[in-house]
Amino acid sequence: MATLTSCPTLKSVPHTTALQNNRLRATSRVSAASSLRKSPVTTCSLPNKPRDTSTQAARNQNVNAAAAADVWLSEKVEWKDDKRIQTQVTQVAEDTTTIRSLDWDRDRFDIEFGLQEGTTYNSYIIRGEKVALIDASHEKFRQLYMATLAGEIDPSTIEYIIVSHTEPDHSGLVGAVLDLAPDATVVGSKVCLQFLSNLVHKPFKQMVVGNEAKLDLGNGHELTFIMAPNLHWPDTIFTHDAKTNTLFTCDAFGMHYCTEEVFDPEMDKIMEHYSFYYECLMKANARSVLTAMRKTNKAELTIDTIANGHGPLLRTHAPALMEKYQEWSDAALAKAPASCAIFYTAGYGFSEVLAKELERGVTKTGVEVELLDLANLDTQEVVEAVAGNVGIIILSPPADTPMADRVATIAAAVGPKKSVLVAESYGGNDEPVDPLNSAIRDQNATIPIQPLKVKEEPSEAALQLFEESGTDLGQALSTKTKLKELKGAMPPEMAKALGKLSGGLYVVSAARGTAKSAMIASWVSQASFEPLGFTVAVAKDRAIEAFMQTGDTFVLNCLPEEGYAPIMKHFLTRFPPGADRFEGVKWGPNKLGHPVLDEAVAHISCKVVSRMEAIDHWVVYSEVVDGVVHKDERTATHLRKFATYY
Repeated sequence: MATLTSCPTLKSVPHTTALQNNRLRATSRVSAASSLRKSPVTTCSLPNKPRDTSTQAARNQNVNAAAAADVWLSEKVEWKDDKRIQTQVTQVAEDTTTIRSLDWDRDRFDIEFGLQEGTTYNSYIIRGEKVALIDASHEKFRQLYMATLAGEIDPSTIEYIIVSHTEPDHSGLVGAVLDLAPDATVVGSKVCLQFLSNLVHKPFKQMVVGNEAKLDLGNGHELTFIMAPNLHWPDTIFTHDAKTNTLFTCDAFGMHYCTEEVFDPEMDKIMEHYSFYYECLMKANARSVLTAMRKTNKAELTIDTIANGHGPLLRTHAPALMEKYQEWSDAALAKAPASCAIFYTAGYGFSEVLAKELERGVTKTGVEVELLDLANLDTQEVVEAVAGNVGIIILSPPADTPMADRVATIAAAVGPKKSVLVAESYGGNDEPVDPLNSAIRDQNATIPIQPLKVKEEPSEAALQLFEESGTDLGQALSTKTKLKELKGAMPPEMAKALGKLSGGLYVVSAARGTAKSAMIASWVSQASFEPLGFTVAVAKDRAIEAFMQTGDTFVLNCLPEEGYAPIMKHFLTRFPPGADRFEGVKWGPNKLGHPVLDEAVAHISCKVVSRMEAIDHWVVYSEVVDGVVHKDERTATHLRKFATYY
């Protein structure tokens, strides 16, 4: 095992935006159009340990033995706030090496979901007659990754840099690699290369590839590319190597599970992480998952190894785990009460960031979501997308462009059976949303939410507004179906019996930056003595669910037995998206900044430790940080007649 090495020298490196730091999201892009506030990130100088490359030839001769026996690990270093990072190198197939960036303590990722076992960012080198690098790593690994890459290969010999997609955890160091390999050709989808131009800010050789395009590296390493948009970014491609039967899939078939095990261990060890990853990242794009798998099957590719972008590679259980994606995606589409298309313009203002917020909100309601980049659609595709979805969301594109013409096509194609939401992108030249909304109303489409307008760089509160608007639209699309299912799901006598379960009445409250949220809770129960802990069940489509991820903190306010009705009525109100749930309520912050109600008889400050999925709810287990009794009164009791409602 490598030892932990503290860093006596800290060095400033290029930083992420304040928005990214606050939301802990990977959805924000650094683009030429952005002018975001910056906050410095520090990293450690690499321990001065020489890399032994003498066994490289042996690795190329015996793949399996090498993968089992010859695994090189850097020393662990502290990056920031005691977060440990490390790199790992081993051969995974003939002439194929992985550099895995091990992020041991990362506790958040992407769409606000918590991590329990960190994550990895997997990069690959293929040595044919020509050398190709598939994906790079996260900016935080700049020194570790670049030193490891240079210890493995002379970077100037890299002829191709294949970018599976431009999410910063995989492409964050492509610019640094190009500095050392200026003659390399960057290979990717058309959208990917457009994005990358805004990230790298310098000219580079490009090769746009389409579905089933080929690239011959020599020595039998013929690469085939599969277009896999929305897994889970719009520019994603898969890459297949015919010599080793390895499919490089980036985010697809991955998991946030940091381990020194290079390949998939026992199924029971990884299934929790694999399924949770699918639920959070891939389920919203179930149709795209199935499309990508159909394309892969149609190309008649033999697959022995899945070289993914996160977690251990899949080899032993690859067929079974691929089948799980098929099974889960089929089930997601079958269960979806409705479908919604989100039209946005990649690389323009905050269009994609806000589209992701809307997607998250809609997905929480069980509605299927299709993300569509206006820049890569023709008129027929726009018309088909409108026809195939009940819900339509339009992020305003730049005015006087072909994307604006496609939005006009959308407005003309909607009708009485469509529910439409229009929003600004804050790109500086947005197509005006009010005339667009009027044109859609003239088509007799339903407009459940008035246009969302963004007058400044999106804050936490603005992001919350977009997510909650997505949830409201999703609920409007799915309510009738869900009510019908609920009525037939439980026999009346069973509903009456389960309704005899009683509980207390509480207000769960939380804050993050400028955003605050709260809900009435009655499904609360103590779950442990040591440490003190309890569970609370939170419906998946609750706005506060985003504030109760693993590692988050919140407050449980205990309502009084006498006089709780006004406060309960207030928080049972259906708030419009982005509304201040605490307006008119007396409260003050606890030590962590979360709202404590003046009416509470006691409050308990908590930290989320784990979450268990229960079909339509998350059962959130939290440990008690502290508790304060404000009044010597009993907590209100909640009694029901039937278990089909709260």
